[in-house]
Amino acid sequence: MRARIWVAALAVVALSPSMAATASVRVAPQPVCLRGSTPVSEGPEAMCARWRRLDPWSRVPTVFATTFRPDPHATTVVYASWLRSSASILALYPGYLGPGATNLARGPEEVPPTARGRLLATFNAGFYEADSAAGFYVNRTLYFPMIRGLATVVRYTNGTVNVVSWAGGPRPGANVVMARQNLPLLVASARPTALSANNGAWGLTLHGAPAVWRTALGVDAAGNLIYAAAPNQTAASLARVMVDLHCVRAMELDINPEWPIFVAYARPGAGAPSLIVPNPNQIPNRFLYPSTKDFFAVFQSTNPGEAQPW
Repeated sequence: MRARIWVAALAVVALSPSMAATASVRVAPQPVCLRGSTPVSEGPEAMCARWRRLDPWSRVPTVFATTFRPDPHATTVVYASWLRSSASILALYPGYLGPGATNLARGPEEVPPTARGRLLATFNAGFYEADSAAGFYVNRTLYFPMIRGLATVVRYTNGTVNVVSWAGGPRPGANVVMARQNLPLLVASARPTALSANNGAWGLTLHGAPAVWRTALGVDAAGNLIYAAAPNQTAASLARVMVDLHCVRAMELDINPEWPIFVAYARPGAGAPSLIVPNPNQIPNRFLYPSTKDFFAVFQSTNPGEAQPW
């Protein structure tokens, strides 16, 4: 039987800006507690995979990671990261080929050197445009028009981020700073979507295998982002993983062995990069030089809704 997760109830209260900032620092990722599952960790928590902090130099604890086995009868390991949205900005960068062909300026195609002093993490984005048409908007530039009904990670001018089913038009409104689409929602209302059961709808896999490396990005009830990557995943099993990770909505990102990557930087200036997803096809400094595909970067925030480094 599929492992069930115990989800703590969240109380929402109105706070002054100063109180909200203090409360935000105290917020931490919820333990992943799976009945009958096997956390990949040592210690007294026999049923819970605990999170470890990855950014010891950061002013506010922002990037955490954990690993666990969602199925007690298998060896598959999930590699997950939790990102504090209130203390960071999620940035999006085109690569020199991805997301697709365009005559528009692609920007740095790597983490801008001038911004590496506050770089916290980087990770893979979504499909090539040729493989799945999707909207792509960043730096006040619409590279590809938004498509109604597709899953979209959005950053707004008020500093918040979200993963939503796009309900707007082909161009984001003035309150959107960044938007990247990829397929429909994998998880909605804290449940796998009906479409997640149709494995053929979630991208072409290497050699046609149903279960491959897959990655996803979700948002929890408090508005923090959660990234996950794991081998041997169907769309349905990945959706259940994101529910286990307390996501209320989630979207699939890249799939297949070549692309999964999440890098954390243990020192400022992009120092001491480490692969949180142990993928032999990737290297820790991958996004510190021009990238083939588009990717996400996470920076310490200086102002809510600020423009991303470019």
